[in-house]
Amino acid sequence: MNCEILRLVDRPELKERAACWFHEKWRIPLEAYRESMDDCLAGKGPVPQWYVVMEGERIVGGLGVIENDFHDRKDLTPNVCAVYVEEDRRCLGIAGAMLHFVCEEMKEKGIDTLYLITDHTSFYERYGWEFLCMVQGDGGKTPIRMYVHRADA
Repeated sequence: MNCEILRLVDRPELKERAACWFHEKWRIPLEAYRESMDDCLAGKGPVPQWYVVMEGERIVGGLGVIENDFHDRKDLTPNVCAVYVEEDRRCLGIAGAMLHFVCEEMKEKGIDTLYLITDHTSFYERYGWEFLCMVQGDGGKTPIRMYVHRADA
């Protein structure tokens, strides 16, 4: 298997495919992905950023970095979001490689601390993330786990 992590800013022609892929996985409105990806491509700041993992011409994974991933702790920013690896490509190190890649890239952009929300209880610890607190999702009734990654950790 030969996979490559690509920054959307380096491959803007992938925007529509990537937006559709993320929409299919997470059911967030397609237009929300398009708008965020347009902001990424405009390059006005370090956030938002979008990444896909390609195996040949197939998207097999991806994630983004946005200001807030639909939760009430607006002070905990930026957030890694939409982390996904296709089921037939899981347990091959793709998620860990993506997380490492994005943490290093954000560090280079001057962002040492990243946050993410998840329902997973032990997955992200493997990659240097620490449980921080419970947060309330926008419109949700059940608290969600918030993790933090610090570049100096």
